[in-house]
Amino acid sequence: MKTSKLDLSELLDNEEVIAGVISDALQSNDSTVLLRTIGYVAKARGIAQIAKATGLGRESLYKALNEDAHPRFDTILRVLNALNVQMIAVPKVPTKRKVTRKLAVAEKKAAYKA
Repeated sequence: MKTSKLDLSELLDNEEVIAGVISDALQSNDSTVLLRTIGYVAKARGIAQIAKATGLGRESLYKALNEDAHPRFDTILRVLNALNVQMIAVPKVPTKRKVTRKLAVAEKKAAYKA
């Protein structure tokens, strides 16, 4: 039986998949994992293309995305933008909305008018 190597870069064919992979890396709370993931995705999409979109040189981009590097946040944002994904902050744990008396009265009035 003939086998071939699995090239995961073929799976990174759209922004939804890329955003999901990077979101998972963000949830790891490990900057090395995040940087490694962004670097892998950038390489899969083409470093030359990402370098052109970010205005960075290819060598600079390779250095910035090395897992031992400490790139500027601006560089990470530029790479994410070039990948056509964005970083969004959400609460870690869903929180209950604190209903104050004033808010409760306003909601009742709004429901009554409807």
